[in-house]
Amino acid sequence: MKRRKRRSFLTLMLGMAMMLSACGGESGGGAATNASAVSANTGNASGEKIQIKYWYAFGEKIEEAKQELVKRFNESQDKIEVVAEYQGNYDDLHAKVQAAFAAGDAPAVTDLEIASTGTFARYGMLQELAPFAEKDKDQLKIDDFNPGLMGNAYVDGKLYGLPFMRSTPIMYMNVSLLEKAGLDPAGPKTWAEFEEYGRVLKEKGITAMTMPVDIWFYEGLVAQSGGQVLAEDGKSGLFNTPEAVEPVEFWKKLASEGLIKIPVGDEAGATADKDWANQTSAFKFGSTAGVAGAIDISKGNNFEFDTAFMPANKSYGVPTGGCQLVMTSKLSEEEQAAAWEFIKFMTTTESTIYQSKHVGYLPTRLSALETEEMQSLYKEYPQYKVAVDQLEYARPRPMETAYPEVAKLVKSAIEKTLLDPKVTPQQAMDEANEKANALLSK
Repeated sequence: MKRRKRRSFLTLMLGMAMMLSACGGESGGGAATNASAVSANTGNASGEKIQIKYWYAFGEKIEEAKQELVKRFNESQDKIEVVAEYQGNYDDLHAKVQAAFAAGDAPAVTDLEIASTGTFARYGMLQELAPFAEKDKDQLKIDDFNPGLMGNAYVDGKLYGLPFMRSTPIMYMNVSLLEKAGLDPAGPKTWAEFEEYGRVLKEKGITAMTMPVDIWFYEGLVAQSGGQVLAEDGKSGLFNTPEAVEPVEFWKKLASEGLIKIPVGDEAGATADKDWANQTSAFKFGSTAGVAGAIDISKGNNFEFDTAFMPANKSYGVPTGGCQLVMTSKLSEEEQAAAWEFIKFMTTTESTIYQSKHVGYLPTRLSALETEEMQSLYKEYPQYKVAVDQLEYARPRPMETAYPEVAKLVKSAIEKTLLDPKVTPQQAMDEANEKANALLSK
């Protein structure tokens, strides 16, 4: 899913740095010694249930799935009660967790968008999970998590999260519009083919795609061009390299010729979704988490839809996304034990099958893919399986502390060159890269 309005994120985090170090913000938080005390038979001395908070992002089908899984956990045992609370989108959630942590009232468990894991971990807000995972290795089976989704689980070699509701961007296609235009309903496989589709659709009065300027999509197109957005050490940007400028040039060309529509502003994503649902655009990029909703939309609006890989340039390439479950630091041993039991439950094979079917998120466990339940789903709705197959070309997202601010700079630069004919993509990205380097080198 997407990341919106990170305007206060880095400022808040940097402002908290001194306070966190002063209160002993070592992210291990005693887990290495406390892990031996963790037990499935957790409970307090009086025999009452331990109550912990779980904060999550996003509503509708995503919220339905999370609330249902919490309900199942609470009913599965009588030692722990999890209170689940909605906190808005990822940026809203992150800001609220930061504030609650500073006030000493953070949730025990929270969703955490994967690119923000490094920031939270390095500021001592997360509990390292390796001691818990090692103790319960036979039950947890960490090797069963899809390797393509584990890249953002580790920060500086330490385990801080387990994949939960994970995604990649995929391409949604209105097959009915393509067929009416005489185009192959399998859709374009490359950038060149996408442009060809766009020209044919334009003659029919249809926009090929409505697309917001989204850093997630941009990362994918950079990967497809054979590049990466940051240097290997994460201390400098590569946004002005040929591989990183090429996607911006491609977008500007298509937009200037009226083949695609690129709205800006807070409602840009909603506009893209609306245009696709109303059949004024044939394609959209979106999270795999939207598959279940797209099935409902296509049925309600009487059109056939399919999903496909994001078209390739030099190769296919896609970032992963979504969230993992993390445990906050500063918990008591009893709270740690309860939080760990909850995290384990939420990431089981059974849980990942449920949320994948209900929403469209990637099944995070390899064992889930092998079940008859998932195989039957893919047979009936092959749109779900595209994201799984695309993981072959996936890469983790950058987790540098400054990256949320850097992403805003890059997005603004792309929007600037799209809106101003006088600004070339190279000029815009040179300027963005210079500003990014100043943040990343600190």
